[in-house]
Amino acid sequence: MLPRKKGFIDLGFAKLDYLREKRRGLPEIIFAPGKDLQQLKKIVTNLKGKNTLIILSRLEEKKYKFLKKTFPQLKYFKKAQIGFLGRPLPKTREKISVVTGGTSDIPIAEESAVFLELLGNKVERIYDVGVAGFHRLLPFQNKLNSSKVIIVSAGMEAALASLVSALTKRPVIGLPTSIGYGSHFEGLASLLGMLNSCSPGIGVVNIDNGIGAGYLAHIIANNE
Repeated sequence: MLPRKKGFIDLGFAKLDYLREKRRGLPEIIFAPGKDLQQLKKIVTNLKGKNTLIILSRLEEKKYKFLKKTFPQLKYFKKAQIGFLGRPLPKTREKISVVTGGTSDIPIAEESAVFLELLGNKVERIYDVGVAGFHRLLPFQNKLNSSKVIIVSAGMEAALASLVSALTKRPVIGLPTSIGYGSHFEGLASLLGMLNSCSPGIGVVNIDNGIGAGYLAHIIANNE
């Protein structure tokens, strides 16, 4: 049910949806790119006390250092480019695996993994097991099967999502990355490869959308 009152804080340049946590179970996530330093500072200031957990995605280190001066408790994960203020959500019982095709896919995978950990999930990282040497994945099959959901972060032709899906009955979330050569078209080849997988049970998020993959995995794993 939508709130009768306005339910958001109007800053002019932003309308902060502080009721999203009650409505959806997870707070609004602040997407840092495109926002200047003062805008980010004002957003965080107004969300403090409204949300138990404030998460900033794609937060560059220079922006983090600026915000840290005002919010000394702000923590930062450099590889994932995630900043957070407040308490991570209570631990859940479910495990989610995050798998990458190559080492170059790790930064996007880490965005998912760190986000999931902030939401209380146990995360199993299985990195650099792409199809160029698919035998590297086989020793981890038991870990895949013991996961509630699996995120596969891969670039190039992104065939790893199909391979993982073929090895397990768990739902697979394809996370295409913008890693690849010229005809890769900045991730479009990976996106289309995952969308055209012949292995059923794969859902696909947008290119480099680690937060989106993590959000969906959390909802699936913890759906009551």
